[in-house]
Amino acid sequence: MNHRHWLLAIAMLMAAGVSAMAAPANELVAIEGCTLVSAEWADGDSFRVRTPQGEEHTVRLYGVDCLEHHVTDETAARRLRSQRRYFGIAEAGTDTAASIEFAKRLASEATAATRHALAHPFTVHTSYADGRGDARFKRIYVFVTDGQGRDLAEVLVSQGLARAYGVVRGTPAGDSGDEYRERLGDLELQAASRRLGVWAHTDWDKLPAERRIERMEERELRGAIDGTTPLPAGFVLDPNTAARDELMRLPGVGETLADRIIERRPYQRLVDLLEVDGIGPATFRELKPMLKIDDASP
Repeated sequence: MNHRHWLLAIAMLMAAGVSAMAAPANELVAIEGCTLVSAEWADGDSFRVRTPQGEEHTVRLYGVDCLEHHVTDETAARRLRSQRRYFGIAEAGTDTAASIEFAKRLASEATAATRHALAHPFTVHTSYADGRGDARFKRIYVFVTDGQGRDLAEVLVSQGLARAYGVVRGTPAGDSGDEYRERLGDLELQAASRRLGVWAHTDWDKLPAERRIERMEERELRGAIDGTTPLPAGFVLDPNTAARDELMRLPGVGETLADRIIERRPYQRLVDLLEVDGIGPATFRELKPMLKIDDASP
């Protein structure tokens, strides 16, 4: 969101009675009285909301990742496989199709938990940061506080229905992104120790091997893409606006590094990318010809 769009958003929010102080574009705005919009594609961490003024947004929770409920393409299928391995429910050696359907049933529990938590009006906190995993679909990153004052991401992780994973930032309560990530990690550990949610089905003997396989396959996949699939001539991305999947097309950029790039937005200069953990001088030199900051980007 550029400066002009930010001023317009502030004016609209003030006219609608939403508290919003003059602030930079990366400051959070609280939108109270939001309601959940029914959508077949929604899952535990991505869903549709409606503001009291009737505006609708597709949103993505900061800091958590629920099992994929609706798998409609190869990217989602690969992500579900990664999630199954993370939770230790991949059940290697058994019927793969049955394992996938089992994971989807568990994913539906997270979807139901979100619907239950948001059955009454809730508050969305957002800076309108672009939360697209896929460039085809627009969505924004948010924190959600339910009608009981609970952080929805924390609720999902505490119930064992999501892993502490993904993009984070400073919270509405004033905690840093790192503090929020650590708190979610602690809640995940607690849920796992109590065998809650998905963790109730974890094969603890197989989990280390499953995660090791996932890491190996991810390295092999990145190596294959980087080594054998040249990018189109003139391929250039804006690190301020590129979707996660677009960033992952860059050489050496996997999902974790793509999330780190998104977390550090906005960038005033390309050299600011050196502040991202995992991008050193050599990586920066390789990526620089494929990056450009648009004057109109945040």
